[in-house]
Amino acid sequence: MRLTEEQEELRSIVRSLLTRHQGDSAWGPLTEQVGAAAPTVPEAYGGMGGGARDVHVLMEELGRSLSPLPFLGSAVLTVGALLASGDREACGRLLPGLAEGTSVGALAWAEQGSWDPAAVRAGATAHPGGRWLLTGTKDHVLDWPGVDVLLVAARTAAGVSLFEVTPDAAGVRREPVVAMDSTRGLARWVLDAAEGRLLGADGDGGRCLAHVRDLACTALAAEQVGAAGHALELTVAYARDRVQFGRPIGSFQAVKHRLADAYVLVESARSAALGAAFAADEDPGALPRAAAVAKSVCSEAFSAVAGEMIQLHGGIGITWEHDAHRYFKRAHGTGELFGPPAHHRARLAAGLGLTAH
Repeated sequence: MRLTEEQEELRSIVRSLLTRHQGDSAWGPLTEQVGAAAPTVPEAYGGMGGGARDVHVLMEELGRSLSPLPFLGSAVLTVGALLASGDREACGRLLPGLAEGTSVGALAWAEQGSWDPAAVRAGATAHPGGRWLLTGTKDHVLDWPGVDVLLVAARTAAGVSLFEVTPDAAGVRREPVVAMDSTRGLARWVLDAAEGRLLGADGDGGRCLAHVRDLACTALAAEQVGAAGHALELTVAYARDRVQFGRPIGSFQAVKHRLADAYVLVESARSAALGAAFAADEDPGALPRAAAVAKSVCSEAFSAVAGEMIQLHGGIGITWEHDAHRYFKRAHGTGELFGPPAHHRARLAAGLGLTAH
């Protein structure tokens, strides 16, 4: 599995932009120069018309720098949900702004720590005139100041459905959440009889969310690989420079073994993440399994590599000034996002018809 020359060129440009523009300031240059706000938006709606492999490249580079940008929440989750809904009117109205980066979207989906569509308990009640009123609380929503497009999963008499809700409408309240990983914003959205517009078919939200979950896990796996790979690079560089007992610590056999094991974890995770991206583009039927594998493998690899980064840096690795603790916290946060590894292994086992004894 190889990326194209164009995708490798995209990687080079994105890395250069992220080097020159730190933190929030990178969103404008990325969206204006490489169309990074929504690579999978069809060209008819002003997007790049790309696929999961383009997302993979972008997410891997964003992961390297622990970027706080809203790419995952807006360009993957929100765009993915809109496209999956099949609602042409909503796509025509919302996707061009998302593709340009002039608007940012959020998908309010999880409840009580679960991203399983079956766990949705927020309710939507139909009212005369085609109005829907939504009530419920949504947790772990990927946050960004000034969200313009808010999509909410809620349960109707027909099942789980998707709704468009105006973020600052009556009955809608956003509550920022203080997370251990300060490099990724999270929020809780509380809806109290908030008015919403149905997206797509009533009761079709479960299918949409299941697909979005696979796209999200695939994208997040790429981010984890990028972050783990850079964490390893930083640790190898430190092992070359840090001298103890008159020699670099990287020259000690025990340290070499640990770095070699970390390298194997990173490369194995990279294969799993790429496998999921290729499945999304070329074999959608295989995506649920590939995404479950990628999320499980990449979560555990990143956690292990981030742990080694802390230990091999020694005391400096737990200081606020060093980046090691940021990689460790991002590893913990991404490991739980969209479900922990054990959840995805269980999902994989169920898909293969295996049961625990």
